[in-house]
Amino acid sequence: MKLDNYDIEIVVQGFPGKSVCHGGLGWSTVVLIRGEGRIALVDTGSFGMRRMLRERLAEHGVAPADVTDVILTHSHYDHSVNFTLFPNARIVIGADELVWAAEQPWGESPVPELYVRELRQWPTLAAARDGDTVFPGMTAHLAPGHTPGCLVYVLHGRERDLVFTGDAAKNRAELISRGTDMTYDSALSSASIESIWRHWQKKPGSVLVPGHDLPMTQIDGHTDYLGQREASIKAWFGDDLESTTTFRLSA
Repeated sequence: MKLDNYDIEIVVQGFPGKSVCHGGLGWSTVVLIRGEGRIALVDTGSFGMRRMLRERLAEHGVAPADVTDVILTHSHYDHSVNFTLFPNARIVIGADELVWAAEQPWGESPVPELYVRELRQWPTLAAARDGDTVFPGMTAHLAPGHTPGCLVYVLHGRERDLVFTGDAAKNRAELISRGTDMTYDSALSSASIESIWRHWQKKPGSVLVPGHDLPMTQIDGHTDYLGQREASIKAWFGDDLESTTTFRLSA
């Protein structure tokens, strides 16, 4: 995907689902942005993505040390913990989000307590506020509801924009219905989704990248996915390691 002088790649595709029997699924979107002499990631995924994240960045010719900016939508573990993989990166997170996350009781939320404690004193931390420019051509916009300090980021182009919603709008179902799952304040979440729509509708052809779904655009009043979903689970239900069952989750 191109936006003016930027190349944008979906490094890890988010998935709009939740585990029924084993806690959080946490398959979140990770996006690579390159241009203007910078290499940025929007969100970093969870522990389970580490090896894959390194491999997929390598496929794009990017080493962790090359990343100049890590732009976090919020503090939950499935979006934030891998900031430690990028030793030279400036780490952007919402100022309000960081204060809130540091105050959460340990063991009672998806906030990774020890990582938040380290992030607060990280030497390249950049705490962003509503309206700040956090990257060349990219602005931050407060979108509370999922957490109090969630940020939506808009990368502004001449003819169209890219809107990164994180978990302020996790998937297409939340965008269309204006309802949300896993929010501390449903009214705030609904208001934030309305603000996301305003950002998305400013320029025809703008692309929205949710926290747990495929990128999408609006065509003739319809919200359409861009790309094909890739998601599956392989299980060992047989008597040897060669016997596996694959469950495809792409429908």
